[in-house]
Amino acid sequence: MSREVTYRVGLIGPEDLVARHPALRREITVQVHDLDADPWPVDAALRWVGREVPRVDGEAKVTGAARYTYDVHPHGLAFAGVLGSPHAHARVVAVDDAAARAVPGVLAVRTFAGRRVTYAGQIVAAVCAENPRALDDALAALRVEFEPLPAAVTTEDALAPDAPRVEPGRTEGNLHAPPEPGNRAAVDEAFAAAPVRVAAEYRTSVQTHSCLEPHGCVAQVHPDGTATVWASTQATSFFARGRFSRELGVPEARVRTLTEHMGGGFGSKFGALEWDVIAAGFARETGRPVQLMLPRRLEHLLGGNRPDSIQRLELAGTADGVFLGLKGETFGTAGNGPGGAGAANHSVYRIPALWMRQSEVATFTARGAAFRAPRHPQGFFALESLIDLYAARLGADPLEVRRRNDPHPVRQAQWELGAERFGWAAARARRDAGPLRRGAGCAAARWLNAGRPPWQVDLTVRADAGVLVANAAQDIGTGMKTVLAAVVAEELGIEPGRVQVRLGDTRDPAGPGSGGSTTTASLAPAAREAALRAREALAARLAEHWGVPAAEVRSPAGGFEGPEGRRASFAEACRLIGDEEVRVQGTRRPNWAGPFGETAGCQFAEVEVDTETGVVRVLRVVAVHDAGRVLNPLTARSQVNGGVLQGISYALYEEKRLDRALGDMVNPTLDTYRILGLADCPRVEVLLTSLEAGFNNCGAMGLGEPATVPTAAAVANAVFHALGVQVRELPMTPARVLAALEEAPR
Repeated sequence: MSREVTYRVGLIGPEDLVARHPALRREITVQVHDLDADPWPVDAALRWVGREVPRVDGEAKVTGAARYTYDVHPHGLAFAGVLGSPHAHARVVAVDDAAARAVPGVLAVRTFAGRRVTYAGQIVAAVCAENPRALDDALAALRVEFEPLPAAVTTEDALAPDAPRVEPGRTEGNLHAPPEPGNRAAVDEAFAAAPVRVAAEYRTSVQTHSCLEPHGCVAQVHPDGTATVWASTQATSFFARGRFSRELGVPEARVRTLTEHMGGGFGSKFGALEWDVIAAGFARETGRPVQLMLPRRLEHLLGGNRPDSIQRLELAGTADGVFLGLKGETFGTAGNGPGGAGAANHSVYRIPALWMRQSEVATFTARGAAFRAPRHPQGFFALESLIDLYAARLGADPLEVRRRNDPHPVRQAQWELGAERFGWAAARARRDAGPLRRGAGCAAARWLNAGRPPWQVDLTVRADAGVLVANAAQDIGTGMKTVLAAVVAEELGIEPGRVQVRLGDTRDPAGPGSGGSTTTASLAPAAREAALRAREALAARLAEHWGVPAAEVRSPAGGFEGPEGRRASFAEACRLIGDEEVRVQGTRRPNWAGPFGETAGCQFAEVEVDTETGVVRVLRVVAVHDAGRVLNPLTARSQVNGGVLQGISYALYEEKRLDRALGDMVNPTLDTYRILGLADCPRVEVLLTSLEAGFNNCGAMGLGEPATVPTAAAVANAVFHALGVQVRELPMTPARVLAALEEAPR
């Protein structure tokens, strides 16, 4: 059930860059499923794909018409909230809820007496009330008796031999160390023979997701035995599984999940969490719809975080800048248990000898969660900083050292393109004598996600020539609705404005979780196949109307042609539908073996550092990225802009600070948890190297993650260039900058 298709893939432009890198265009042969659309070749003449199509939901968002979970208020809505532990480690001896139950308007109370809490904020009680005021009064009336227990809330404290155990009885303590990762002796031998070696320790702090819309949901059980949940989730198709549906008392298949719009997730909103399950239980118990949205303080404490890291690395190379080996140990905590605290610090450059032990440490803190490019920003900060240290030891240009060791053909072109646009040579030659010092740095990006099967997209065509595309996955702000509209319009030869896209409703076909830079690349090919099926169905109706064989009806862009000069526009063909609708489905087929592998990118940053105050300002960033074929440059640039700004915030400001005695967060508000603001934003120039990647019928790959991978590293290297000394801990606060300057040789 497949056919062989040969077509040209590679860099779509600019042509002068292609001329300098001819290897980035080539001809490949792939096996295409008989039902799938032919891939677009590199030189395809496309009308909408690759053009700037405005966001289809832009007006709704800027006017306030877009409805988020907070905006959902079914008749009879009740409000729920939770009380968190102020201790990182304690036993809940007793919970007195009598006063809370006596508050007028309280509908239900749940308590968790006897629970051993292992992080500050862990839920010890929950209340459901008729209105927010009654809810607040009842939560304040709860009286909880705790037996505080010893805790270790930092990675270093948890590694101490006498540290309290997060998992009692675990003989290995809080350290979750992997098996021996490889041949250490071979790596040591390579280091012993290397003429140049550098070593350093780099640290990164915990970063909270700080989603604009907090976690939570509205749950409702209906009299007919079904249920509806409006959820702030990245995974509509999976939200109601397991504990959530059981707590509702409704089978998963009879729960409808809706996410019309969503205010950020960044990896922290995959599936129902404890507070969602509590909302479901209250909905079943009270018979009313129940809203439970975390307040900002608990959002910081419970909503997830990017793990911290301690990375001790050594790099060996030749005197002319060729890497020979990398070895090191890393430690990090994803909070209450193992998982997710590694550092991707050896995944870009050609390094023949490698040994890396990455251990995870359990601490008395809340859960870690996937956070935009998990493991990469912290790992790249350390690796790219070490490379700059190596280049400085050689007295070499750090960009040229990278290019010498970078095997990726696309990134080789991107280094060239970015350096030219940034003015790398001039920026590196600058030397400032006063207290304000400027510096320039660079770093690489990578990711690998070309989407995956087996998702389906429904497509409906009406007699008025309107088109509806539907899937249950959620557009979390990436612009997926706009991209799907453009892809379908391209295949049907119509305007994108005729295409309505419905996402975030589990009555439609299941979709992937919106994360990992996978959603658009997973669904756009299915949407394109669905549009092809619709075009074929309309052609068949026209053939019947004209009384000719279906094979004699062709469908060029925007219309249909038959024998003897017969022609029909898309709208004319749709009129034959009558009172019916044409309903078809497209399927996401398995990827082909694209020739360029992972997506590539690089960023260049210029900073200004005040050596008297330690304040770092990022002045400009040039970000060069590929995401396969760029389906919509407008939304793609938006993704890169957001990733860069989030990366700068990680580099300079964000840090979850904990009271080491109590384990509670001391900066749990948007006033005290510093995030980059408007005044901190630099000029960001985005250069998209669109590339027909050869993976699927749209050539699409992911972009959300790689846009934030190199930013903190590029900023840190720019600070190193400005000061001549590295700041080896993120965020690079004024205090840390001044401390680094104090330790610099005079």
